[in-house]
Amino acid sequence: MYAVIFKSTRTTNANELYDDWSEITERLVRQIPGFLDFYSYRDLHTRSGVTVAYFESEEALKLWRELPEHLEAQKLGRTDFYENYEVFVTKVERQYSWNK
Repeated sequence: MYAVIFKSTRTTNANELYDDWSEITERLVRQIPGFLDFYSYRDLHTRSGVTVAYFESEEALKLWRELPEHLEAQKLGRTDFYENYEVFVTKVERQYSWNK
C-alpha cells in the first residue's frame, strides 16, 4: 500500500472554482482501480491543510498521476488555488488500528 501526503496552503481567491475541482477530482480518484481511500483536513484560519490518499500499488498511483483531469487540476493549483504545497509519496510498511 502507498500513501500520498499532500500538504498545502490555499490562496484566498478562486474558492468556487476550487470547490468545483475538488468535487471533480474526488469523483475521478474514486474510479481509479487500486484507489483505497483518502482523508483531508484544512484549518480555515491558516488555510493550511493536508490530504492523505491511499493506493494499493504504484500502478494505481501512476494512473492517478497521469490522468488528464488531474494534470489540469495541478496546473490550476499552481496558478490559482495554492500559495504553496508539498507532496510526499510513501510506501506503508505497517498499518494497525484500534476502535473502542
